Order: sequence, then C-alpha cells, then structure tokens
Amino acid sequence: MKKAIGLSLVAASLAMTNVASAQSDVKWPTKPVQVIVPAGAGGDTDFNARQVARYFEKITGKPMIVTNVNGGSGTIGTAQVKGAAPDGNTILFAHTGLLVVNEVSGLNDYSYEAFDISCIPAVDKGNVLVAGKKSGLKSVQDVVARAKAQPNTVVYGTELGGFSHLQGLVFQKLAGIQLKIVDTGSASDKITSLLGGRIDLGAITFGAVKDYATTGDLVIVGQYPGERNPLLGDIKTFKEQGVDFGIEKSYLIAFPKGTNPGIVKKMADVMQQISKDPAYAKALEDGFKQPIAFYHTKETLEQLAKVRADFMQYKDLVRQKK
Repeated sequence: MKKAIGLSLVAASLAMTNVASAQSDVKWPTKPVQVIVPAGAGGDTDFNARQVARYFEKITGKPMIVTNVNGGSGTIGTAQVKGAAPDGNTILFAHTGLLVVNEVSGLNDYSYEAFDISCIPAVDKGNVLVAGKKSGLKSVQDVVARAKAQPNTVVYGTELGGFSHLQGLVFQKLAGIQLKIVDTGSASDKITSLLGGRIDLGAITFGAVKDYATTGDLVIVGQYPGERNPLLGDIKTFKEQGVDFGIEKSYLIAFPKGTNPGIVKKMADVMQQISKDPAYAKALEDGFKQPIAFYHTKETLEQLAKVRADFMQYKDLVRQKK
C-alpha cells in the first residue's frame, strides 16, 4: 500500500511538473495581440495600456494593438472581451472600477471571475480630488466645512455607478457630509466642467490636470492614496487633512475565460519584466507621476478579493444614488 501511495505521489508530482513546463514553453504571442481598453483615448487607463504595449513589443517582438472601446461606463468594452475567443489574442486592460465597482453598482451582472486574470500591471497612486478655481475650495477641510454648513451645495461631478462615484460616496460617509453628486462624464468632461464652473469637485488622475494646477485654473484639494505618493510633491492626503480615507485604483490585465493558463502566466511574466525596465518607470513618472507597482497572478487575485469585499459594503449606497 505504501509503495502504491508513493508511486501515486510521484505520478502527481510529474504531472504537475509537466503542466508547469507546458505553461512555461507556450508559444505566445505568435501574432499581433489586440488590447481592449474600455475607456476613451488620453485618459489614465489608455496611457497605462499604451505604455505596456510599447514595452511588450520590445520584449516579445509582437505588437499590442490598443483599441479604445468607450461607452456604458466601460461595460461595452469588458463585454466585448468577455465574449471573445479564448485564444490569447484578445486582452482586456481595465481598472478595478470597471470589473469590481461596476459589479457593486449593478452595471455588470458578472464579476472579475468571469475572466482569466493575469496580473495588476500598475496602480494609479496619483488620483486626486480637484476643485475648480471658481469654487474657492483649496483643501479637504474647506470642502468638509462648506458641505456641513451648506449641505447639497458643493457639486461633485462623476460617472454615476463608476469608480469616482464610489469615491465620492465613501468620502461623504466618512466625513459626515452631503455633496450634490451629478453625472458629468469622463475625466475630460469633468475637467471641462471644472474649468467652466459647472461643478466644484471631481476625482481625476493628477497627470490629466497637472498643467491646469500649475496655471492655477484648477486646485488640487488632496490625494486619495492612504500614504503620500512622493511624486506628487507636497499635496496632502485625506488622512493628513482629518478624514480617515484612502483609496487606490489598480489596473488589470485579463483574458477571456478558458484561455490557456500558460498564456495567462506568460503575460504576467512579461509584465514583470516590463516593470523592471528603468525606461518604463521613467515614462510612468513623466506622464502621470505614477510610481512602479506590479502584482503577479496570485497576489492580484488576493487583492481583487479584498477590494471586492471592501467595496461590497457600499453596494446599496451606490445603487441608491444611481
């Protein structure tokens, strides 16, 4: 009996070794790979996808063709990848808002588990709360003070049901205030509305507003990460300004369900190589003041499970405000 068990264990070990070997030897990519970005061109998700594509070709010799599929708060693009052939030639590059918050808000009837998740290639540590010059708001304390004195008068622009919507709702709850939350649209739409004085506040990636902040046309009220992103200089966090609030937005690389596990792993391995390239790090810093961050598949799935559990507690609040 012991001998039989021993042989079984050896066979199982050999089988696992053969699977691992097959995964590491997978021939991919063999042709240009299409990357679907469920957001418009020029934004933070698009920027990160295009940087990855640039260095992906440098390592693999095959191009990544980035295609922007905007609309439906990202649901159109994610659904397109979800329904694509699981052959490794169609990849989703999105952020947690599109695969976690959209589930929480009810925009998606599926979760990130409907995909084969490869890795977190980057984390947006430059997300900031921005105020329009005409609002007169210059700090988180200013926002809290005015919103408490005059509830529902400070106008916060967002995409209802999206990531920035959740940011606004959580901020309200933790600060004990009531903002006037309105559906403004994408980051570029928020910037236009802030400059025109149609909204007072918006959550936007620093890279998209840094020039306006330099000229004084927009004011950076605070940065969202729980700890300061040193690349943002002296911009204070919410915590430093009296509100115990910190939130970050991770980007995700995923494949249609049923993709060869070897391809999923190889994409994560390639991304790990990219993250170690000093030129890539400089591109992120120069473009969006974003430090390097990378999580391989196992760590990514752990992160996603935690984020989903954290966000789900706000499910009723998000759906009520849509």
